[in-house]
Amino acid sequence: MAAASEGRSPLTSEMRSPMPLLYRRHSSGEIRNLTSISSSLLPAFGTVVGEGSLNLRRFVLAPYDRRYRIWQTFLVVLVVYSAWASPFELAFRKTSTGALMPIDLVVDAFFAVDIILTFFVAYLDKSTYLLVDDHKKIALRYISHLWFPMDVASTLPFQTLYRLFTGKMHKGDVFGFLNLLRLWRLRRVSEFFSRLEKDTRFSYFWTRYCKLICVTLFAVHTVGCFYYWLAIHYRVADNTWIGAQVPEFEERSVWLGYTYSMYWAIVTLTTTGYGDLHAENTGEKVFSIFYMLFNIGLTAYLIGNMTNLVVHSSIRTFAMRDAIHEILRYASKNRLPEGLKEQMLAHITLKFKTAELQQEEVLEDLPKAIRSGIAQHLFRTTVENSYLFKGVSEDFIVQLVPEMKAEYFPPKVDIVIQNEIPTDFYIIVSGAVDVISNKNGMEQFLSRLGSPDVFGEIGVIFNTPQPFTVRTKRLSQVIRISHNHFKQLVQPLMEDGKTIISNLLQHLKDLKKEELEEMPFVTELLGESKPEGQPTEEPQNGEGPSQEATRNPNVHTTDMLPIRVILHGHHPDIKQKEENGGKLAHLPNSIEELLSLAGEQFV
Repeated sequence: MAAASEGRSPLTSEMRSPMPLLYRRHSSGEIRNLTSISSSLLPAFGTVVGEGSLNLRRFVLAPYDRRYRIWQTFLVVLVVYSAWASPFELAFRKTSTGALMPIDLVVDAFFAVDIILTFFVAYLDKSTYLLVDDHKKIALRYISHLWFPMDVASTLPFQTLYRLFTGKMHKGDVFGFLNLLRLWRLRRVSEFFSRLEKDTRFSYFWTRYCKLICVTLFAVHTVGCFYYWLAIHYRVADNTWIGAQVPEFEERSVWLGYTYSMYWAIVTLTTTGYGDLHAENTGEKVFSIFYMLFNIGLTAYLIGNMTNLVVHSSIRTFAMRDAIHEILRYASKNRLPEGLKEQMLAHITLKFKTAELQQEEVLEDLPKAIRSGIAQHLFRTTVENSYLFKGVSEDFIVQLVPEMKAEYFPPKVDIVIQNEIPTDFYIIVSGAVDVISNKNGMEQFLSRLGSPDVFGEIGVIFNTPQPFTVRTKRLSQVIRISHNHFKQLVQPLMEDGKTIISNLLQHLKDLKKEELEEMPFVTELLGESKPEGQPTEEPQNGEGPSQEATRNPNVHTTDMLPIRVILHGHHPDIKQKEENGGKLAHLPNSIEELLSLAGEQFV
């Protein structure tokens, strides 16, 4: 083992990339939540992460090791005690040599253990962003920084050491001020709250709220203790802020003095100012002046943070109210009918209520591969079950689904309007819609569609105005694909294009008579769509090769002369000033061939 360890390269022996353990966080149990990891632990771009850098040296811990994090959290609890005890023992000297001394020694012992443990915790090299696990480098870095002397100074029990060396108990204030060095440990609390604020398992609002409460309590506690310390060191006890109210207060209970101190500090902080406790001498007045100036900054800090938290939680509500007011103002200014106004309000309200469900909002900043995977998981089954895409290739489905956009529509909202220019078609994921026809200002119900039915595809594929109005029956979620995206996807996949045309043709044949009547061009095409060899009705006076094919079922139209027609760029009843004669074209022998040619031109 030793020989193998000595033979390792400097990169693998002294510097470890932190990422492998991040990748193995579920199996190793060392990291539960990546959001709690400091950004300084992530490697720089270009860092090579190899399998050989999974293990650190023996007796070396990673800074994000789960056991080390638990130890750090336990120390935070001890820091809270130190932050309370240090000012308290300065003001009330009896406690520093009495009941609190054993507790102080135990707490100092734990922080002494932490100093030793720090020599065995790897650190991140800021230049390479790799973990350094060399013991000598770890020790040199710790000792050469300010952390080591301050950690030692805040841990040494000066009063106990003085008593051991001299055999006497010093009753002066020097050891009280030396104990204030323990406040150096408060940096651990700041780091702890910073980690909690990034941890999504905890509410950011309540984490920040608890931090503000802790800051306020620490400020009030510290100021109250110092104010009491001023009173006990003034030459005339009765000429102090507490002595004027409590004669011989130094001989009274410690907790009575602490209660008066907290009362004065809180009343002054909140600017209540009852006047029962006030400064009696110059020193107390100067201290009160600085405390009130400090309160200005502390109050601004607290109010600013609380305002930010409240506004952040209600910013979407403000945005929705502003949007609704804009809609009402627009509708009133343009005298829109009540029906349209209600649809506008319903749509904007639903948009805000389902903002967290909108696919494009959630996936906007994610890599394309992740977006595609999520879209496949959410909508692939719906797309495959729709009639239009049955039998298409796997490649087509994989490319189509990520291009679709999810939308919600409230009840009684028109998604597609009859005779509008086709730009998108839709697949129903959930909910239901009604297919409606408008005739002479009257609406006629034709059919009802549900998941996974398709609508709007006839206008898109045939490039004609939409034949129907489609209106939501209840709250519906749909996915839409634009005409341009659909065309780009189908172009390189000709076989899939033919399959889609065939599925559409079969669907048109299965439509109700009422729906076909709204699409005369489809009715004419379907009227010619017969199996090959089946007779079709021709006019009695009809002339041309198709009449012979009708009389003789065994004669295939492909062997006859093609039917020729002239195509004009205008309606036959409209006379143009300049007539170019039109274009001569050969008609296919059947509707299937016509749709096949249309599919080839479409793709």
